[in-house]
Amino acid sequence: MSTHVLVLGNEKGGTGKSTLAVHLAVALAERGVHVVLFDLDERQRTSARYLENRVDFARRLGLDLPMPAFAVPGPEADPGDLVATAGAGVVVLDTPGRDSPQARAALSLADTLVTPINDSFVDFDLIGRVDPETHEVTRPSFYAETVWKARQARARADRGTVDWVVLRNRLSTLEARNRRRVGAALEALSRRVGFRIAPGLSERVIFRELFPRGLTLTDAAHLGEASISHVAARAELRELMRSLALPEPVAEPCR
Repeated sequence: MSTHVLVLGNEKGGTGKSTLAVHLAVALAERGVHVVLFDLDERQRTSARYLENRVDFARRLGLDLPMPAFAVPGPEADPGDLVATAGAGVVVLDTPGRDSPQARAALSLADTLVTPINDSFVDFDLIGRVDPETHEVTRPSFYAETVWKARQARARADRGTVDWVVLRNRLSTLEARNRRRVGAALEALSRRVGFRIAPGLSERVIFRELFPRGLTLTDAAHLGEASISHVAARAELRELMRSLALPEPVAEPCR
């Protein structure tokens, strides 16, 4: 069985990376894909805590929720060994918001690399530098260079390619001019260094409410009365899944 490796990666915290990792893993499991999520941030272990909350919530209420397998392998674990032994249709590697040999190794294994960034030039600086007056891109930044090296390592290892997707996350309805400037800079940089831009998830209170119960936007039956915000958030997640074009079911449903 071929394993698709989905890596959530950047070197900045606070971009919603772990929330996104859990939502993608659960959405794939709901489709019937056998998913294993490895939380590579042993210290914060946010995605693992999220899924532990999900297990506890399902147990307390006697629910049969779609459930990816998950583990926190520790900083000495080799991501290649994790992927090789997972036996899954999709392996999700949630990397920490900092540089490490383990995180760089994970990048070179990615079939799909998702880099969520907040919609601001503070986060854009992770992947590219802009002129302070014109906001035109002047050069790629350190993380773009790290991904380039990971792509080279992947090509040498098995001639594979890394589909790099930059996701504009936590979009705000305010600051329209800033959004346009960030969007234009991303378009210019994407052509220069080779990534796709995907629609992300807007900033919504619901994401802060879901974590304690381990629920995701796919768990509509357990979220209570559906508000317009809930419906819009689920539509955003569906659009993101379409954009990523992740694998369809290859095994029995993961429950």
